[in-house]
Amino acid sequence: MSARLDALPLASADTWGSGVRVLFARVGAMCLVELQKMRRDRTELIFRCVQPTLWLLVFGVTFTKIKAIPTGDVPYLDYLVPGVIAQSALFISIFYGIQIIWERDAGILAKLMVTPTPRAALVTGKAFAAGMRAFSQVVVVLVLATLLGVALTHNPLRLLGVVAAVLLGSAFFCCLSIIIAGLVLSRDRMMGIGQAITMPLFFASNALYPIALMPGWLQAINHANPLSYQVEALRGLLIGYPARLWLDYTVLIGAAALAIAVASALLGRLAK
Repeated sequence: MSARLDALPLASADTWGSGVRVLFARVGAMCLVELQKMRRDRTELIFRCVQPTLWLLVFGVTFTKIKAIPTGDVPYLDYLVPGVIAQSALFISIFYGIQIIWERDAGILAKLMVTPTPRAALVTGKAFAAGMRAFSQVVVVLVLATLLGVALTHNPLRLLGVVAAVLLGSAFFCCLSIIIAGLVLSRDRMMGIGQAITMPLFFASNALYPIALMPGWLQAINHANPLSYQVEALRGLLIGYPARLWLDYTVLIGAAALAIAVASALLGRLAK
């Protein structure tokens, strides 16, 4: 009897470990499915690179010359590059809710929901696939910034930190989009809300200008905006700008985990 009782914790640990492995395997499978979709539509990736290119070539270069925004000893173009990277990830991720509503209307979501795949794996797969889509623009921005003379880091650990920040930020905004989709249940409403919140999120962050230049009410919003922590982390890693990396990653991890949990809970409502 005692031997059987002693074996129970080991069995539970094995079951838990197996469950975690299955979860990660399902998340990886969902990421692979999303990446295959991206490979079939390469023109989308090309056109998505136009906007960040214009931000750097037009907005960044112009404002660097006229020195309209004080950024200390850092040229404004250098200051802007991390903000453009975060903006690109935001613009890609925030409309993932439209895609999942389309999958519901096409019957794909219902088929996925009856498989043994946990809802959290479905949501997490889409969340991190959004980050992978954002990397195409990240690479373009980094290459263009280097050609424009921006002094970016070449430290492999810092670049890994950039990858992590892009993934976490994209995951949060992708799941925020899925949450909105689970509440409104309509592509038209999702499109309208997505367009309504994208620019406020962007302009209420430190992507374009230092926090000190903002009025008090906007600073308060900035401190509650995960995009600001993503930009701060990217700026600290890429150009060595002062950053609180421990706080930035804590906020990004916490926000992404919370958004994944809420989006997973609403997925069943969306599938009905």
